[in-house]
Formats: sequence, C-alpha cells, structure tokens
Amino acid sequence: MTGLQILFLIIAAITLGGALMVVTTRNLIHAALWLILCLFGIAVLFVLLDAGFFAVAQVVIYIGAIAILMIFAIMLTRKVAKDSGSQTNSTWPIAGIVAIVFFGGLVFLFQNWQPIHTLPPTLPQGYNSIEQLGMALVSPDGFLIPFEVASILLLTALIGALVIAWGKNK
Repeated sequence: MTGLQILFLIIAAITLGGALMVVTTRNLIHAALWLILCLFGIAVLFVLLDAGFFAVAQVVIYIGAIAILMIFAIMLTRKVAKDSGSQTNSTWPIAGIVAIVFFGGLVFLFQNWQPIHTLPPTLPQGYNSIEQLGMALVSPDGFLIPFEVASILLLTALIGALVIAWGKNK
C-alpha cells in the first residue's frame, strides 16, 4: 500500500465515523458539528483526487454556508424544538440489517464491475474542466435553476427559523 492509499483509508474512516455520529448523537448542535467534520473529510478526499475546485466549493458552500446556517437555525429554535421523546423506534435493528445487506450487495456489484478495474481515458490537450463546469452552472440549460431553487429553500428555512424563534418570545 502506498502512503496515498493509507491516507485515503484514514480520511475515509474519519468521514464515515463523523457520518455515523451525525445520525446517532442526541444533541443537534453536536450533530451539526459532526456534519462539518464529515463534509471536511469529503473535501480532503477531493484534494486527494486532484479536484481542487470541488474541494474549495465543498468547504465554502457546504461547510461555510449550509452547515453554519443549520447551526444558526438550531440555535434560534432550540427552545421551541425541545424533544424529550426517544430518538429511535423499535424497528432500528431491522433497518440496520437491511442497510448491511444493501451495503454487501453494493460491494459485490462493484467487485464484479469491469470499469472499476480500468483506468479512465485521458482528457484531450487544452480541455478546461473548470470552464466547462462554470458554463454548466450559469447556463439556463444546465444547473442554474436547481441552484436558484436551493438558495430560495435555504432562505425560506432561515426566515422560518426566525419567525418561530421570534413568535415564542413574545
């Protein structure tokens, strides 16, 4: 094993551990902080794949905007959203077994999939992937509408959190 593969395994284990903590912790603030660790691990994996633009976008957009917005929303609505009930139900062991079976099926499928064992073709000389990505993001035929919808959804969530927090303090 090379050093890069060992580093990948360490970062992947940290990312998966953070993801596990996101869904198992009882405190929402701690879950948001574990989510930030998980998203940062994904950014490091992008760096290992020589996808610097995606790594920076991961940090700026997901960690810098969405995760921090979630923390603010949780802090604003913390008194309103007190939940004293159980965080799990009686069927969680069945869900865990189903998840393990599906994961085993995916591992089996990927082991028998031929393209995973071949190298991807090289890009043509002068190909600028960042320029192509930028054009796809701002093109009306590309991903402009989904990004606009996501921004409206996040703004609506923030305004809703403010309304909920403001209405209960009166």
